Amino acid sequence: MSGGLNKGLAKVEVGVRWDPSPAGTSAHDLDIIAATYTKDAPYGSPEYLVYFGSRSPDGTITLNRDSRTGQGFGYDEVMILELDRLAPRFERVVVGVAIQQPAQELTFGDIVNASVRIRTGPTDLAQHDFVEVRERNATTVAEFTRESSGAWQYRRIVQGFDADPASFAEQMGRVMNP
Repeated sequence: MSGGLNKGLAKVEVGVRWDPSPAGTSAHDLDIIAATYTKDAPYGSPEYLVYFGSRSPDGTITLNRDSRTGQGFGYDEVMILELDRLAPRFERVVVGVAIQQPAQELTFGDIVNASVRIRTGPTDLAQHDFVEVRERNATTVAEFTRESSGAWQYRRIVQGFDADPASFAEQMGRVMNP
């Protein structure tokens, strides 16, 4: 997926998994959201968002698997980011995870065995279980930035939010420091 970490990232996979909700309760649905930012507004509004049922206009960011229940083996929801194919005007991509809320309010602490994995090829860049944001219902998990050389770099950026997915998508790019 990548030509070597020291040359920058080319293709990254973000996966989220969780256990299904107990029988008789509403299904838990975690969603991966990616927001792209241009050089002109790296901390402004996103140029576009990729989330459940969508992909980037140029096909460089796709949500390959979208689970609404957490059922299945391995990672229930998987997003692929082909950073090396993003147009030169893009400087930053922020990835987050939000809980689609059923009737009751849930936080990451309510979701059993929830975790996220970020990898390039066989190399894990990060893996964590949302413990840092267990009282929240949305969180950023990664920031990818383009260096002046054109190489993409990863930075772990975990910050929790109390927001519905739409509000979170507008707020998540304003995160500067974890």
